[in-house]
Amino acid sequence: MGKVYPELQTAKIIKKYDGNPILTATDVPYDVSLVFNAGVVKYKGKYVMIFRNDYGSSEADYLEKGLPGTNLGLAYSNDGIHWEVEKQPFLSQETVKTEEVSRFYDPRLTVIDGELYICFAVDTRHGIRGGIGKIHDLKEIEVLCMTAPDNRNMVLFPEKIGGLFTRLERPSPVYGRGGKDRFDIWCSQSPDLKFWGKETLVLGVEDVPFANDKIGPAAPPIKTQKGWLTTFHAVDRDNTRGKNGWENKWTKRYTAGIMLLDLENPSKIIGISRDPLIAPELPYETDKGFRQNVIFPGGMILEENGEVKIYYGAADTVECLATAYIDDLLNLCL
Repeated sequence: MGKVYPELQTAKIIKKYDGNPILTATDVPYDVSLVFNAGVVKYKGKYVMIFRNDYGSSEADYLEKGLPGTNLGLAYSNDGIHWEVEKQPFLSQETVKTEEVSRFYDPRLTVIDGELYICFAVDTRHGIRGGIGKIHDLKEIEVLCMTAPDNRNMVLFPEKIGGLFTRLERPSPVYGRGGKDRFDIWCSQSPDLKFWGKETLVLGVEDVPFANDKIGPAAPPIKTQKGWLTTFHAVDRDNTRGKNGWENKWTKRYTAGIMLLDLENPSKIIGISRDPLIAPELPYETDKGFRQNVIFPGGMILEENGEVKIYYGAADTVECLATAYIDDLLNLCL
């Protein structure tokens, strides 16, 4: 189908990497169809990526049977661009061995006090839940907490705020928001990463000019002198859109937005761009893939020279990279 209308444009300060995508199914040494929505951090001298795999299906197979499953893969890089993928999945339903959970997906990575943490979503027989875990030696996950349904898209701030661990999250209220997608971004805090409270609304979907369906956290925030630089995903829906990927009908478009949150009160927005940060424009974002016209950031790294690497899934099919400079991103918010 290609681009959907009305067109939205990527901010001029953003440069999409000329070699995109940086990770595809062909780079993974086991059964994978779609590789996207990765969490990425710098950890112990290397870039570490945990990415989502949807596996074992082609477009024709999907239309007949659907996707058979999802797991999480692990990769390393010395430069944040070229990746070496582990030979086996990092986390899957088979390794956890529980009938309650049907899949794990959409990981986010954060380093806090030198320790690596992961936020992830799980589909269960009783609803969609979000989890937080501590990763030990890049080999196993100690699950610290799970939300009640329906809550996901969680990201952790990289340090305590006011003595408390802090996260952004996206509950999915249906009854209370008119019986359809009207999902917003919330903030909550915890003394120990296990028990969470102090829930506060951060941003409503109605406050984002390029969203009419839902919004949610994207990459974990990064700290700057002016505030917490924070990306989010934003969804607009147009029911006249037809076949737009593998499915018979896909009516949504995902873009990335950016905002700045107060350093001491992370539920307070002190600046936000009224236009998208990243929009689907290029062929690997709009013309090919499972769900076209989807941009979903999952990792953001501030380099010593002021460059910011933004990792994003494109078309729910491949993993990509965009860059900008920190001062330009802050000016876009303010």
